[in-house]
Amino acid sequence: MQKIILILITGIIAGFMNTIGGGGSLLSMPVLIFSGLPTAVANGTNRVALMIQNIVAVSNFKKKGFFYPKLSIMLGIPAIIGSVIGAKLAIDISGDVFQKILGIIMLMVMILIIWRPEKKIIKTVELEDISTKRKVIAVICFFFVGFYGGFIQGGVGFIIIVTLSLITGMSLIKINSLKVFVVGIYMLSSLMVFIINGKVDWMLGMVLAIGNGIGAYLGSNFAVNKGDKWIQRVIFIVMVVMAGKLLGVHRLIF
Repeated sequence: MQKIILILITGIIAGFMNTIGGGGSLLSMPVLIFSGLPTAVANGTNRVALMIQNIVAVSNFKKKGFFYPKLSIMLGIPAIIGSVIGAKLAIDISGDVFQKILGIIMLMVMILIIWRPEKKIIKTVELEDISTKRKVIAVICFFFVGFYGGFIQGGVGFIIIVTLSLITGMSLIKINSLKVFVVGIYMLSSLMVFIINGKVDWMLGMVLAIGNGIGAYLGSNFAVNKGDKWIQRVIFIVMVVMAGKLLGVHRLIF
């Protein structure tokens, strides 16, 4: 029962994080691992919640008129291929190595959370102004985005935002609508790899999904103008502690 409550609370916080910025998986993944799940199972279980979260997000964007199926599918196809390869690697790699990689990525993504480069580089180029050359570059980049998403997923939202901002110059809301659609497409393919290999804890996955939904709802209705910096500081401290534990730093200190 305590584990279920912990996962539910983690899901709420992760869903809130994903709504106000991103990087929720960098909290939920370590918690699933520390709760006793093998790394591959934690990775697969986390995707159940993310899959449901992205379905809801796509539906909301569609209702608001931000829906670009052709471009999303074009970017989603290479992402699917990359995600399957990444997911297979995540299953085959040893738990210790995966935890070290996750710890390093957590530290790297924290820099993106603090720096927020997408706010500095986003321009106002319209979707119709994207050239064929830029689309080709985006397709190539999204193979690697998919690979990363299939392997670890944590912080992929920041990567997609920065990638599309640099390549297309689209507005943030358009990029976010593309992001949730593409992630939803490749998330399904990578989740299937984990399901086929029996690397999903469905009960904890659904509990995490419920938490994510509550957190996303709270985050979308929360005024973060003044509270945003305080929340980021708390998230930063939590992620530093978790990254240190994953990397074994606490063993060196204590």
